[in-house]
Amino acid sequence: MDNSIERSAEPLAFPGLKVLIVDDSKTIRRTADSLLSKAGCVIESAVDGFDALAKIGDFSPDIVIIDILMPRLDGYQTTAIIKHNARFAATPVILLSSKDSIFDKARGNIVGASDYLTKPFTSEELFGAIGRFAAAGAQKAPQTNPESSDLA
Repeated sequence: MDNSIERSAEPLAFPGLKVLIVDDSKTIRRTADSLLSKAGCVIESAVDGFDALAKIGDFSPDIVIIDILMPRLDGYQTTAIIKHNARFAATPVILLSSKDSIFDKARGNIVGASDYLTKPFTSEELFGAIGRFAAAGAQKAPQTNPESSDLA
């Protein structure tokens, strides 16, 4: 049997999983959006930390993927703000960076990041990181208190 036909009949890897992609690079946003949309994810994009904080309350993502080096509000600062909000404290945050030092990864852990991907990343690395948190994110109970979404 032809494997390509069999693969196309496979179910979507992450149907309905809501992912917020935060990166000042249009290329990274488009690439991640394309890959994750094909896997069944619902995608919202933000160009920096302030944009992410403006969108996260309405979108209520299951997972946030965020670049570290961005103008105005970087990924570390944005992650810390997200993690200090009771509504989103349990939401997994995956940091993206071109830096691969132990200090950068440690700083990510300190602000509450769940995982760390080094750019350039492969689709397998991205899907692996999403897969580690997809089950937990999909089981997250929806919040109904609009006051708990104040992040700024």
